Amino acid sequence: MDFKEIEIIIIKYFSQSANMSDLDILNQWIEVPENQLIFLEYVKTHFAVTLAMSDPDIESVKEILLKEIRKEKKRVRIYRLRAIMKYAAIAVVFLGIGILMQKNIFGNNITKEIIVPRKDVITLKLGDGNVKIISADGTSKVYDANGKVVGEQNGKELVYTNNGKATKLVYNTLTIPRGRRFNITLSDGTVVYLNAGSSMTYPVQFIKNKNRKIFLTGEAYFDVTHDKKHPFIVNASKLDVQVYGTKFNVSNYPEDQATDVVLVEGSVGMSQAGLPQKAENEFFLTPGYKGTFNKEDKKISNEKVNTSLYTSWMTGNLVFRNESFAKIVKKLELHYNVQIINNNKNLANETFNATIETDHETIEQVFNYFKKVYQIDYTIVENKIIIN
Repeated sequence: MDFKEIEIIIIKYFSQSANMSDLDILNQWIEVPENQLIFLEYVKTHFAVTLAMSDPDIESVKEILLKEIRKEKKRVRIYRLRAIMKYAAIAVVFLGIGILMQKNIFGNNITKEIIVPRKDVITLKLGDGNVKIISADGTSKVYDANGKVVGEQNGKELVYTNNGKATKLVYNTLTIPRGRRFNITLSDGTVVYLNAGSSMTYPVQFIKNKNRKIFLTGEAYFDVTHDKKHPFIVNASKLDVQVYGTKFNVSNYPEDQATDVVLVEGSVGMSQAGLPQKAENEFFLTPGYKGTFNKEDKKISNEKVNTSLYTSWMTGNLVFRNESFAKIVKKLELHYNVQIINNNKNLANETFNATIETDHETIEQVFNYFKKVYQIDYTIVENKIIIN
């Protein structure tokens, strides 16, 4: 894409007039490291202009901003420039507030309030009922009932081996608390990325001539090893997902009204749990589609989506497109392991577009940004954020 077109999209983003297509283009462009540096300069200029003017005139700000950014080049015409610079974003998209804070772009008016997230641990429940604590930066071995090593943990990954001799299914349960992520490689080579607040029960060893079935609560991304003789099935409470391809994301948190399946590659069939695995009972997805299973009426629907928006959590990004503040709060609670109490009922229905880098931005930085550009009043009590 021509760089002038990218400039227009950046201006539209800052003026809250960028649509979903614009944001997706910008998202892809900013993934290039050198483009991140360019975008940072835009951010600096934007804040220098807007924060220095207590009662800015929309036309004069547009003129100054274009002059600074374009370096006296030919100006572009900006459409639908709204009330000046009230972003529809939680964070400074794609670079993150953390970088801006470190470079002191916002100045020294940053709150000193500190949020104290809970420190919950990752646990592994073994087949004999014993529970083992998994240190995310440690190493350990997993043993079976006979004392043989069946898996090894190295940092944020647990890898099981296949000895090909198992005759009985023995299940382990891996539980990931809020505020953490973890990866696991099953004995057949299938790789599972578990999101915060998730739990998965799975066989230590898969058995010959038996389906490979696991049980998921929460969210996970699957890269399934192909084995036509041994179908791979993900049970997500009231939904079964049978795998005919390889890469897909399942979101099945208990508090959600629906279970979502986003297919990246291959093919999967969705069906109500307990029904025979027959084609007439399955709803098939093709790549690039999201299937939604309504937990109340048991109906399944689908829609075309940008799959990267639903898988970005694996790299520590929360991506929101026209998402309500109420839903964003739930995601922030999950990924930062804090409690957010919103007493501003009008704010709950406001919609935002944003990308938050949870690995690099603290929850304090996210809410400092809210306070700075959206005038959200809040207080902090230990790990609670109370929005007034």
